[in-house]
Amino acid sequence: MPHLPASFTLPDHEIQLRARRRARRRESATAYGFVLPAVLVILGLSAVPVVWSLLLSFQVDDLVTPSRWVGLDNYRALTLDPHFGQAVRNTLLYTVAYVPLSMLLGLALALALNRRIRLVGLYRTLIFVPFVISETAQGVLFSFILDPEFGAANSVLHAMGLPSQGFLTDPSQALPVLVGVSLWSGTGFCVVIYLAALQDVPHPLVEAARLDGAGRWQVLRHVVLPTLRPVSVFLVMWQTLSALQVFDLVYVTTKGGPLGSTTVIVYFIWEQAFKNFTAGYGAAAAYVLALALLVISGGMRLARRRGAAEGTAR
Repeated sequence: MPHLPASFTLPDHEIQLRARRRARRRESATAYGFVLPAVLVILGLSAVPVVWSLLLSFQVDDLVTPSRWVGLDNYRALTLDPHFGQAVRNTLLYTVAYVPLSMLLGLALALALNRRIRLVGLYRTLIFVPFVISETAQGVLFSFILDPEFGAANSVLHAMGLPSQGFLTDPSQALPVLVGVSLWSGTGFCVVIYLAALQDVPHPLVEAARLDGAGRWQVLRHVVLPTLRPVSVFLVMWQTLSALQVFDLVYVTTKGGPLGSTTVIVYFIWEQAFKNFTAGYGAAAAYVLALALLVISGGMRLARRRGAAEGTAR
């Protein structure tokens, strides 16, 4: 009778290893099955519109008739458009006024509230509440308050014997008034961030400076402010990016007027795409803004890293 080879069997540890691999593959497949719908939604609502709008910026498109490829013509037209230049100028003026004022006011209020005083929790809450209110609600509220005929602001000025003001209807006042409204809400965010950062200021260092005869201003200048530098860099970046993208407040209050004095870049983009039906032109303006935001954020991050490296070297 011929000799038959013995059956080959895997060692126990090899069988266990293969079983673990199969179990991991099943777990991975299950996990991807749960994650896939969310990934598809994110891609559909972010990546696809980004690519589509980029292609749209090289076309003439009114969102109704078939589009036509024009290359860089939309971007060349932006450089010659006085309305786009005015929107850029208004946005820069708004940003230059809003960012430092919101940070200075936030720091001042944070220093004032970083003490043991009665009802300090209530004060902190009242300062932060406006930040939670949407810009749309803020716009509606201040449109009533600042109405030149029936608003409460002019009523107060009249009671004080002062002349009435145009506020949002005056081309020379509309943009500063919008900055003031934004400060009413945006300062609360800076206050909260600075209050949290003030808790990390080393108290032994503060006490040592006071024992050496340093006054409040010297302690603030040489101890507190250097400690708050990373937070300040973050706030500069955050507030700048927020200011460059302001839209809701402008849309609700002034619609870019009067005489284009409050037309900012994002409102210009909306106006071109959905009011004038020049979607390709609006998409080109949107990518100019996106490039500006990318450059600003990248520059600020680089400056922050350099500052951190210098501080470590010291």
